[in-house]
Amino acid sequence: MSVLYTQYKNDILPALRGDLGLSNVMQAPRVEKVVLNVGYGRHAKDKNFIDTVEKTLRSITGQQPVHNKAKKSISNFKVREGMDIGMSVTLRGQTMYDFLYRMIHLALPRVRDFRGLSMKSFDKQGNYTIGLKESIAFPEVGADSVDNIHGLQIIISTTAQNKEEGMMLLKKLGIPFKDA
Repeated sequence: MSVLYTQYKNDILPALRGDLGLSNVMQAPRVEKVVLNVGYGRHAKDKNFIDTVEKTLRSITGQQPVHNKAKKSISNFKVREGMDIGMSVTLRGQTMYDFLYRMIHLALPRVRDFRGLSMKSFDKQGNYTIGLKESIAFPEVGADSVDNIHGLQIIISTTAQNKEEGMMLLKKLGIPFKDA
């Protein structure tokens, strides 16, 4: 069992039920999945960059990333339909909670000039998106072993009904938000 999952079950879930006035445990919001995404559109023909991105995602998540293909051609960006333009990994269950714990307690404090995450990145359903400019914030990725530094998009998908419930859930999980 993950430390974050046991904390969610024992402490956060009863607190959420009390704060939201829910009668059933299954009505309480929970984290459904975490998706990590890297787009390498302009580097699509650079095999070394693609290998670096794949190795980085594999070391961060412990899973093989899936290559995403372009759905339609865009001539201004020199993208053709069916061309590889990115990679993504979807985490659920135990690996998701392990990743969230490492992100909250290890990776985010290592981000340069970190003062908290913005509250504006929630959507209407309570899902949250984080964009990191450098993937070397994760301890699994050594700064000296990476030739090409790339960004990383992290999407935390919740079962919350609205923005406020999702915000409350993620605050209780320990994600550091900016005040204001």
